[in-house]
This record gives sequence, structure tokens and C-alpha cells, in this order.
Amino acid sequence: QVHLVESGGGLVQAGGSLRLSCAATGRTISSYAMGWFRQAPGKEREFVGGISRSGGSTAYADSVKGRFTISRDNTENTLYLRMSSLKPEDTAVYYCGLGVPIHGEYVPINLYEFGAWGQGTQVTVSS
Repeated sequence: QVHLVESGGGLVQAGGSLRLSCAATGRTISSYAMGWFRQAPGKEREFVGGISRSGGSTAYADSVKGRFTISRDNTENTLYLRMSSLKPEDTAVYYCGLGVPIHGEYVPINLYEFGAWGQGTQVTVSS
């Protein structure tokens, strides 16, 4: 079965940058849309960014537009999230998600559009 492993999280000061990676094994991700969600303590898991199967289309939450960039390398079977101008409110556990097997190019932004998740990686932004 598919196994997703996030990495790249850590402690960074406000205004700094981080790049998260999500490595997939057990399944080729080229046939699936993917995305990133995050969850802060006491909060519900929220959408951060989504990307179509080919990487040709993306979508972002308003809170991260202009600061975060989602991308993928299907050859390496890896999803990325480049985060810049980080704010303390970006502090959360970030999760990589694999979309459900829907045909065509689309960008998932809802929880029900994802069928598998990684264990998450902690991102902490200090003020």
C-alpha cells in the first residue's frame, strides 16, 4: 500500500523559509493529484495547497497565497511545499495527502478528495 513520509520541518524564525518534502513509496504518484494540509494544536486540519496530477495546476488557501508554493516531481515520486515569509500562525503539523483516483487534471482542496496521508512534519515559527 502507499506510504507517504514528510520531511523538512523544523524551527524557523518569522520571515524565514522552509521546504517540505513528501516521499511516496508503494505507488506511483503520477496518476494522482496531491496536496498539503496543516493542523495546529486545538485546530481542525486545514487546506494549504493542492496540485493536479501533472503539476500544471495549483490552488492555495488565502492565508498562504504569495508565500507558499506547491510543486511535484513525479519522476522522483515526491511532493514539495516551499514556504517563505513564514509567520508564527503558520506553526502546525504539515501533512501530505494523496488524492483519490479521479481521472483528469484537477486540483483537490477538500479533505474528502484525499485517500491517504503521511505522518506529518512539525513546522514551528518563532516570533
